[in-house]
Amino acid sequence: MAKLNVNPTRMEMTRLKRQLKTATRGHKLLKDKLDELMKQFLEIVRENKRLREEAEKALESAYQDFIIARAVLSESTLSTALMIPQQSVSVKVKQRNIMSVNVPVFDFQKSEGSGDIYPYGMAFTSGELDSAMNAFSDAMEPLLRLAESEKTAQLLAQEIERTRRRVNALENVMIPNYQETIKFIAMKLEENERASTTRLMKVKDMVLKKTLEEKHKQDEALQA
Repeated sequence: MAKLNVNPTRMEMTRLKRQLKTATRGHKLLKDKLDELMKQFLEIVRENKRLREEAEKALESAYQDFIIARAVLSESTLSTALMIPQQSVSVKVKQRNIMSVNVPVFDFQKSEGSGDIYPYGMAFTSGELDSAMNAFSDAMEPLLRLAESEKTAQLLAQEIERTRRRVNALENVMIPNYQETIKFIAMKLEENERASTTRLMKVKDMVLKKTLEEKHKQDEALQA
């Protein structure tokens, strides 16, 4: 702890007490915010884990079927079948606010040209390729939701770190410095008050002594 470099006056002490009150209130608000941010962060991390498992499961199934399809179909047949995608995804990025943090919200829609996801005819392809296409399509939503969740978790983690630094600065630096400085000023003011009282008492004794001496001289002059 270190005291601030200020003049030890009552006005300065009053100002520091106001700042200490504000800092203490700000510390409490930031602590509450930090607790809520941690709660939201943990919920998003759990959702992130669920989405990742769902996406990985769908992709694993899709790749297994796709590997089998590549084994039974020629390279040219497979390339021709997948040359023109039938389905596309449009994504609009919006925002929502979590504890003063703007996080992304993905609003996406699938568009299908002919009503299905297959960009090929069924005559010269295999059922494994159909299964792979279905699995890739099913993985699209959890993948997009996973990207949204991971970005949200990243932004919240950054805000948690910033808030924690502010809480620590208030708790370990600013508030103790204010308290130490206020204590120092109070001691200085008490010391100055004691010194003033001592000086007044000495002046009073000197005035009283002088008055007694003058009275004594006057009594002696009358007697003479």
